[in-house]
Amino acid sequence: MLGFLKQPVVVTAEINMNLVALTVMGLVNRLWALSYPRAVVFDEVYYGQFVSLYMKRIFFVDDSGPPFGHMLLAFGGYLGGFDGNFLWNRIGAEYSMNVPVWSLRLLPALTGALCVPLAYQILVELHFSHCAAFGAALLILFENSLITQSRLMLLESVLIFFILLAILSYLKFYNLQKCSPFTAGWWFWLLLTGVACSCAVGVKYMGLFTYMLLLAIAGGHSWHLIGDQTLSNVSVLCHLLARGLALVVVPVAMYLSFFYVHLTVLYRSGPHDQIMTSAFQASLEGGLARITQGQPLEVAYGSQITLRNVLGKPVPCWLHSHKNTYPIRYENGRGSSHQQQVTCYPFKDVNNWWIVKDPGMQQLVVSNPPRPVRHGHIVQLVHGITTRYLNTHDVAAPLSPHSQEISCYIDYNISMPAQNLWRVEIVNRESDTDVWKTILSEVRFVHVNTSAVLKLSGASLPEWGYRQLEIIGEKLSKGHHQSMLWNVEEHRYGKSQEQKEREVELHSPTQADISKNLSFMARFTELQWKILTLKNEDTEHKYSSSPLDWITMDTNIAYWFHPISGAQIHLIGNILTWASANVATLVYVCLFLWYLLRRRRKICDIPEDAWRLWVSAGGLCVGGWAVNYLPFFMMEKTLFLYHYLPALTFQILLIPVVLQHLTDHLCRYPGYSTGCPAVLISGDKSSEMMGFLVPAPALILGTLHYVPSVITLPCLAEENYSVNACTGLGKVNCSPV
Repeated sequence: MLGFLKQPVVVTAEINMNLVALTVMGLVNRLWALSYPRAVVFDEVYYGQFVSLYMKRIFFVDDSGPPFGHMLLAFGGYLGGFDGNFLWNRIGAEYSMNVPVWSLRLLPALTGALCVPLAYQILVELHFSHCAAFGAALLILFENSLITQSRLMLLESVLIFFILLAILSYLKFYNLQKCSPFTAGWWFWLLLTGVACSCAVGVKYMGLFTYMLLLAIAGGHSWHLIGDQTLSNVSVLCHLLARGLALVVVPVAMYLSFFYVHLTVLYRSGPHDQIMTSAFQASLEGGLARITQGQPLEVAYGSQITLRNVLGKPVPCWLHSHKNTYPIRYENGRGSSHQQQVTCYPFKDVNNWWIVKDPGMQQLVVSNPPRPVRHGHIVQLVHGITTRYLNTHDVAAPLSPHSQEISCYIDYNISMPAQNLWRVEIVNRESDTDVWKTILSEVRFVHVNTSAVLKLSGASLPEWGYRQLEIIGEKLSKGHHQSMLWNVEEHRYGKSQEQKEREVELHSPTQADISKNLSFMARFTELQWKILTLKNEDTEHKYSSSPLDWITMDTNIAYWFHPISGAQIHLIGNILTWASANVATLVYVCLFLWYLLRRRRKICDIPEDAWRLWVSAGGLCVGGWAVNYLPFFMMEKTLFLYHYLPALTFQILLIPVVLQHLTDHLCRYPGYSTGCPAVLISGDKSSEMMGFLVPAPALILGTLHYVPSVITLPCLAEENYSVNACTGLGKVNCSPV
């Protein structure tokens, strides 16, 4: 029964010592003295601010990309016990003792170190020699720019790691596809491809370039799979569904999960939430949520409200009025109505309050029970402090002469009667009987007399308008542009009929309880749109550069300078590596086009297997370089040398690919390198040539292109012939020399 104990239990394992050595060297190279310098280095001043906000759970918006990369850096700070208390205000500032510098730089360093064995594995999976793969890994290991970028609290090394992981995972999946589809390993590598792609996109949108490349490669492979007659229709369908699940559904789900964690962790109001809508701000703890807590949900006749423009550009602002009037004549000589000014004011102020009045009644208080305002109702908007009505006439606006002036009506006893009726149109309504809701409803105000729509023009008024933003009546309004949309931000039910009591009421906080929490998808959609559309003013940076400067490395970035010792950190590449990468790219493109043209003429210079390997490796490396480099020529943003590093990584992988190809398929042929005078080809004397010599001049002229080890030539036996064309596997055409 216990006989199995008589024999020892033996476990065998294969260990690739190349891989182990490269991993150890990568870790030592990236982690050694990681805390030096103990000072803020270049963009650490930028990313550090977000890490501090994560530590304090304060909401922020970064227009540079999704939040996953910031979360990874913050996770490093969390592991080191960082409390977020550090002022990230200048490059070179010494870190205080509460800042765990080593932990903050750990994840970028680890991912940078792991890029070395990943490069090795990628070339092995492409079926190149271990020598070529080892060379590629060493080039990644000792590249100056990659070392510098991975030893600091920056995101490029993290991005490159996930890009390489996605490439390696797909190659392993593809190689397993040939022998063992739908096995556990097959599923693992396919799913890991999708996860790595989503992580790359989640770190920076630059990862989208490689994701699109992999989708294109997978699409090509799937197209060939559809044409495989050995597979049943069900099997083909299962293959396509598996790829759709792993390469589309999983990345989308992962991407959404990044934002879910981001919005869950950052639940407190902060300096960036002002650019979000009122509904989004109300979902955050503190800030607007504290102000609007307990507001009535339904706007009724007699409600006291503030109206925020939905666009939020150039700055968030609220419909506003004050006692000052428009000048009788503007500087260009045009006249005005001389009515009370109406503007959009970018700060909270008591003059932002308006009262919703029923045109058929005089009272300015909410009745009991309240009478809600619905879509299509006609209202008058009364300015809370001055009690004047929102009005517009067929008078040109001060800065937008093709639109109408918006004012609060003053009765000058002239032939200009008040026109102060406005129709409420709820744009995001579910039905035509929807009630106007606080924060949630986006409404247009359409002037009854002229059909002009209340709109923010975005222009700043002159000194007489205190540089506040111009409000106009847009007469030819098509669609629902956000500059025409308004939402109620602060809201209370008015109770005071007397003006003095009403002014006191307008200064008091709101009351009553109502929940206005947005769903995750609503918050995600708004945040994603802000990230994509929010544009900071790009200014020319001292170290900014153009994509053309990157290829020749005609630029660098001074990252850090020690004020006492003079020690410096610069982002600059290894000139030998960059030049070799450029040459390898040029050689590959030239050879590829040469082979392609020759094959069009039925001339095969290299074996079919070598051609497929050449195309696949080049498509991956040159394609990866192109998709990560060429799009920058179309970008209108400040660019730096580090934007080129993902493209450079693909170029570095191409160097050993080209070298091995030249060694294996070009340099070994006599006509190209050794100058041997002839080549012996054997055959059957009865019908083919046997033991004939191809003269060296024919080789030099390029008439011999590829001779397999065993081949027959259907030619005469007494003459010398050269091989000049490939007609199929194992067959050649020949002609007399």
